[in-house]
Amino acid sequence: MANAVERQGAFTFKGGPVTLLGPEIKVGDTAPSFTVVGGDLSAVSSDEFKGSVRIISVVPSLDTGVCDAQTRRFNEEAAKLDGVTILTVSVDLPFAQNRWCGAAGIDKVKTLSDHKDLSFGTAFGVAIKEFRLLSRAVFVVDANDKVVYAEYVPAAGEHPSYEAAIEAAKAAK
Repeated sequence: MANAVERQGAFTFKGGPVTLLGPEIKVGDTAPSFTVVGGDLSAVSSDEFKGSVRIISVVPSLDTGVCDAQTRRFNEEAAKLDGVTILTVSVDLPFAQNRWCGAAGIDKVKTLSDHKDLSFGTAFGVAIKEFRLLSRAVFVVDANDKVVYAEYVPAAGEHPSYEAAIEAAKAAK
């Protein structure tokens, strides 16, 4: 992380600008590799999702209002999107993710934790340097590992464009 690209003021959190670590991923880029932690504490590699269309929903913490709504919305959409894997990535501990999903009835979105080393956050340019959280973003990656949609939401309290992400996923199938 010490050598990560720093993008100052790219995201607003708690009313002020923060620094994001990592490059800004753009449409047409090859999706970066990452390793995160699954709900059973196992290492989960991005390689496990190769060959499938996926929506990657990134949230600062599942236990906050917009993150809760974002994850619930993508869980609802997952039931309608055959052939699309939906991942939610945060730095929440896997135990907290499992508890939240159980309480919220989330069963179609796969939650992944980037708490261990911010592998995902620094690869996708969403790691918040000042708070060791992830900024809000949504990426759609096609079956060939090309990014077909990338949205960095400018402020923590704002929602992503759900419809645009969903349409990009449908078009990538």
